[in-house]
Amino acid sequence: MAERQEQAAPDAVLTRIGQVVMLHHAGDREEARHRLLGLWAEIGEHGDPLHRCTLAHYLADTQDDPEDELAWDLRALTAAEEVADDRAGVSGESPAVRALYPSLQLNLAADYARLGRPDAARTHLHRARGAARTLADDRYGEGVRAAIRWLEIRLDEDDGTPEGRWPPERRS
Repeated sequence: MAERQEQAAPDAVLTRIGQVVMLHHAGDREEARHRLLGLWAEIGEHGDPLHRCTLAHYLADTQDDPEDELAWDLRALTAAEEVADDRAGVSGESPAVRALYPSLQLNLAADYARLGRPDAARTHLHRARGAARTLADDRYGEGVRAAIRWLEIRLDEDDGTPEGRWPPERRS
């Protein structure tokens, strides 16, 4: 019974990350970045991979420099792959990572496109499209699929560098 309660209990670190993400979405990018970096220091580079994946994913969104954004998105993907490796033998891939994976790939595609690397962008966009097949037909899944289509169009229309940071709907 105690084991079930532990499994059902909310993850305090993910809750704290979510609170900071709400701060970022409310418009306080600098403070959100500061707090997320504090959480990163607390968790450490060898902390729980799910925590690192989620944290790096959102830290990327707070970066001003496209190279820094790419570095954080790469950290998020690396941690996501660790979660999949760690948990595959126990209970299969983590549902949280499976849901986040298309967005991680999509963010990398956008990063590479902004950095003028359309071939790398298309590679990650292809991976995002494949991974998005596992998403539900809900608001999140439709949003990710719409962002994939948007970036595909932008890459086809432009010289490979999409204008703006992301589609207006969201970037996570």
